[in-house]
Amino acid sequence: MGRGRHGAGRGQGRHQAFARGAGAAGEVPQGRHACAQADRDRRQPAAHRRRQGRQEGAARQVLGRPGAASRVGRAAAQRLAPSLVRWGSAQAARNPERGPSDTVFYRRLGRPSASGNQMGLVMIRRVYRSRVRIWACLLPLAAYVAWVTRPLAQTSDTTSPLPQAQRLPAVPSVVSTFAGGDGPGRPGGTIEVLAGSDRETRMMTLLGYTRLIAFGPDLTLRPDILESYVVEEGRRFTFRLRPGHRWSDGHPFTAEDFRYWWEDVANNRDLNPNGPTVEMLVDGRPPAFEVIDAQTVRFTWHAPNPYFLEAQARALPLFIYRPAHYLRQFHVRYAQPAALRAAMQRYQTSDWASLHHRLDQMYVNDNPDMPSLLPWVPRTRPPSTRLVFERNVYYHRIDERGVQLPYIDRVILNVVAPSVIPLKAGTGEADLQTSYLKFDNYTYLKKGSNSFPFEVYLWETGTGSELALYPNFNHADPVLRKLFRDARFRRALSLSIDREEINEAVFLGLAHPSNNTVRPDSALYRREYGEKWATFDPQQANRLLDELGLVRRGRDIRLRPDGRPLELVVEMSGDTKEQADVLSLIASTWRQVGIKMVYRNQSRDLLRQRVTAGQTMIAVWAGVENAMPTATSSPREFVPATQGDLQWPRWGLYRESNGKAGEPCDQPEVQRLIDLLGKWERATDEADQRAIWHELLAAHADQQFTIGVIARSQQPVVVSRRLRNVPRKGIYSWHPGAYFGIYRPDTFWLDGDRPR
Repeated sequence: MGRGRHGAGRGQGRHQAFARGAGAAGEVPQGRHACAQADRDRRQPAAHRRRQGRQEGAARQVLGRPGAASRVGRAAAQRLAPSLVRWGSAQAARNPERGPSDTVFYRRLGRPSASGNQMGLVMIRRVYRSRVRIWACLLPLAAYVAWVTRPLAQTSDTTSPLPQAQRLPAVPSVVSTFAGGDGPGRPGGTIEVLAGSDRETRMMTLLGYTRLIAFGPDLTLRPDILESYVVEEGRRFTFRLRPGHRWSDGHPFTAEDFRYWWEDVANNRDLNPNGPTVEMLVDGRPPAFEVIDAQTVRFTWHAPNPYFLEAQARALPLFIYRPAHYLRQFHVRYAQPAALRAAMQRYQTSDWASLHHRLDQMYVNDNPDMPSLLPWVPRTRPPSTRLVFERNVYYHRIDERGVQLPYIDRVILNVVAPSVIPLKAGTGEADLQTSYLKFDNYTYLKKGSNSFPFEVYLWETGTGSELALYPNFNHADPVLRKLFRDARFRRALSLSIDREEINEAVFLGLAHPSNNTVRPDSALYRREYGEKWATFDPQQANRLLDELGLVRRGRDIRLRPDGRPLELVVEMSGDTKEQADVLSLIASTWRQVGIKMVYRNQSRDLLRQRVTAGQTMIAVWAGVENAMPTATSSPREFVPATQGDLQWPRWGLYRESNGKAGEPCDQPEVQRLIDLLGKWERATDEADQRAIWHELLAAHADQQFTIGVIARSQQPVVVSRRLRNVPRKGIYSWHPGAYFGIYRPDTFWLDGDRPR
C-alpha cells in the first residue's frame, strides 16, 4: 500500500494542473478594473519589465532564506486576495482531493511538498508580470493555500454538519489497545496507497476491517458492529445492534437491513438462483429468521451451525445485511417500473437482477452511492487512476478519550502497473504498502529507506507454508494415482527436501523449515505437527522408495511399476523467482534419490482446470490459509470439502455438490478426515472440538497429505515515518488477519506534516 507523488497534474502542463486544482469550472474572474489595469500596463511595458526584473531579483534573494518563500507566498495571497482565500477554503473543504498535486511542486524544487516555497515563487512571477493575470493565478493558489495550511484535523471537524455526539451510536465501540504501541493519536491527514488496478477497491474492505463480529488481537471473536450477541445450543444466534448507529449517509442501521438481505436478496431466486450460501445451511436446511425489534434479529437452525459466527469475521465476510433504503430503488419488489427501467438504461443492464448485483457489491466497495459501515467510504467511481476514500463520519468506533475513529481522513489508491509498485515503494511513494512486495524486494526497499522517509518492517507470513506441494490423489494415470495415495511415497518426497538449504539460500535464514500445518503461536500447535517427516534424510527416503518397488538398477532415475522413468511434473501459478528457486533446489535433492522433477508455470485458471481434470501430478500453492486456528475455527481446509482442494479436487467437488458431481472418497485414511469434520460440526463443547482438531493435525503430519517446505517467511511492509500505530512485528495473513485489518488501521495516525 503506498503514497504516490503521481496524482493530479502528472503528465500535464503547470497551467492545466493548477486549473484542475482550482475547480471544475476553471473560470477566470474578469471585469473593468482588471481591463483598466491591463491598459495601464500596456502603456508602459519597458518600465514595467525593468521594475519586474529588479523586484523579482530581490525577491529571489529573500526566498533563499529557509521558509521565507512560504511566508512571502502566504502574505501575498492574504494581502492581494483575501476573498479568494476564503473561497479557496470552501472549495478545499468540499473537494479536498482536487487540490493541486505535490507532483508539480516536487518537479519544480526537487523535493516533495515544498508547497510554501513554490507558492511564493509562483505568486511573485504572476504578480509582477501582469495584473490581468492575478486572478488566474490566485484562484488555484488561494485554494492551495487553504489546502496545504489547513489544520491537520480540519476535515474531521467539517465533513459533517452534526456534532460528534449526534454521529455516534448510543453505545459506541471503544478502542483501548493500539497495535503499534503509539497510543491515541490526532485526527486528520491523507495516506496514499499503490494499487495494481482500479479493481483493488476491495483492498479497502480489508484495510477498514469492520465486521458484525470481529477477531480480536488474541484471535477470539468479539462484537464489533454489533453491540452484543448471544449463542444458545450452538444453533440459535441473537444479534443486538447499537442503537443510533447510522450508515455513512446518516440513515439508521436497523433490523430492516438484515430482513432485506434475508428475504429480498438471499432468498430471491432472481438474485440467488441457488438460494442462501453454504454457511447459512445446516444439512441443506436454512434457518428461521426473526426480527425481534428494530435493534435485534435472530437466526435459528434445527442443529448447531459452527460456521456462522466465523463467517461474519472473515477477510471476505458473509455480509448478512444491506442498506435497504438504498437498494430498494433497484429491486423489482419496491421500485416503480419506470424508475427501474431508467436505472437499467443508465447502468446498461438487461434486467433488474443484473442492475441490483452491479450496485450491491459490499466487498468490492466500488460504488460511491452505496452507503457503508466501513471507516472510509469511496468518493471516486472506477475506472480511475486515483481512487479517493474519505472517512465515514458516522463510524461507530471511538478511542479511550472519546475521539471518533478513524484518525486518518482520506486514503487514496494510486493505480499503477503492478510491476513498478516495488520500485515506487522504494522511492518513498508509499505511506503503507505490502501488496505486490515480495521478500526478494527487501534489499532494494531497505536501501531506499536510507534516502526516503519510510521504514521497512518484516512481518511473518501467516500461512501454513510459504509454498506447499499438493500431490493429486485424483490423477487420471492409475499408476501415478496409486503412488500418490501411498503414504510411503509422500513421506519419501518430504524426506528428500533439504529445507535448511532452501531457507538459507532463498530466505536468508529468516524463515523456518516446516510441514504444512498450524503456526507455533497457535494454541493447537504441537512440535510433531511441524517436524514429522520434515527432516532431510535421503537414506530413509531411498528405503521407502525401494519398498514401493521403484527400482533403479544402476540408473540415475528410478522406474515406475509400469517400467517408465519416474518423472514428476510440478505445476505452479505465478512464476515468481522465489518459487522457481525453491523448486530448483527441490529438483536437485529429489534427483539424488532417483526422482526426476521438472516444473512449469500455468495461469491460475488453467492450473485449477488441470487439477480438477486429474491432469496435474503435483501442484504448488501456498499452505493452509488459517495457520492460527482456535478450537472453534473451521478445520475444513484439512478435509475434502470443495473443488478448490488441490490434493483431492474430485472428492471435494463431490461433497460440495452433495454428490451431484465429482467422486466419492474411496481412501480410508481420507474418509477418516471427513468423519472427523462431521464430528466437529456437531460438537457443542470446545474441549471436544479441540480434541478433534488434534486428531486431524496428527493425521496430516503422519500421512503428509500435502508437503510443506518453509513457513513463517518474511513479508516486507513499507511504512511512512509519519505513520503511527503500525506494529513493527506482525503476522501477514489473509485469514484470520485480513492483512492489516486485525491491527485496526482506523487507529493508525499521522504525526506531523509531510517530510521535506
